[in-house]
Amino acid sequence: MLKFNAETADPDVIAQELLHGKGAVLLTGLFSDAQVAEARQIIHAHSEAADKVTHFQGQAEVDGRLNLQRRVWNLLAKGDVFADMATHPVIMNVLRRFLGTEFIMGSIAANRILPGGPGQEPHVDYPYWDMYRAETHPIGLNASFPMNAQVSILLDPFTAETGATAYVPGSQKDLRYPTEADDFYGNCERMLGEPGDVALFFGAAWHCAMPNTSDIDRSAVLINYAPKWLTPIEEMHDALPTGFLESASDSLRQLLGQNYPHPQSFDAAAARNTIGRK
Repeated sequence: MLKFNAETADPDVIAQELLHGKGAVLLTGLFSDAQVAEARQIIHAHSEAADKVTHFQGQAEVDGRLNLQRRVWNLLAKGDVFADMATHPVIMNVLRRFLGTEFIMGSIAANRILPGGPGQEPHVDYPYWDMYRAETHPIGLNASFPMNAQVSILLDPFTAETGATAYVPGSQKDLRYPTEADDFYGNCERMLGEPGDVALFFGAAWHCAMPNTSDIDRSAVLINYAPKWLTPIEEMHDALPTGFLESASDSLRQLLGQNYPHPQSFDAAAARNTIGRK
């Protein structure tokens, strides 16, 4: 996986690597120790006694270790640090090249894998996440353009022992779900990094969290981004505090779909003379 310094990262080079190269890059040193500590504290406070797991849990569903994998959803409502992370200028500049200038945020959550957590099954991410049901997707669907980007903000060291995300380089080009015949574990590389680094990847690349065999947590902020016309995976608006949108930055309002509202009532929009306008 190619590494880029946050100050010298070339968005065009990164976009090409995501689409036509290995499918993943590491942006080093994007967030400060203070931001990492604040985000980590909030996530731990919201997940200390909860089993908030979701899909792709793999062996955890078989052997009863679901409590060692924990999710915290809708982080925007849980601390300003997460809005700062989601709208970081380096991330925004890269994704403008990759997803178009008015891309949105599909979800912002945390994944916390405790010591002994078994990791996940290899998969692809929304909107591709059920590609194993190929008949439910349009004919001719391919990876000629991206419909998502995934950002993992590392809050703990991502090492082989802590369960750093594994992925198969180049697999995003196939746009299909991994199978046993693909030998995921025999062909994968790891997204290794330090707290404050960002693993940025095209979510069509086969990937999964790996088992945490260490004695420390392995936590990350996970953000899904998508083109402006895609339906977000997570409904974030209902959980936001009153007045949140009114005080949000322009970048955050864009990520929450305010530049391209859909669906909408065209009768109401026509009365306001706003159809087709921002």
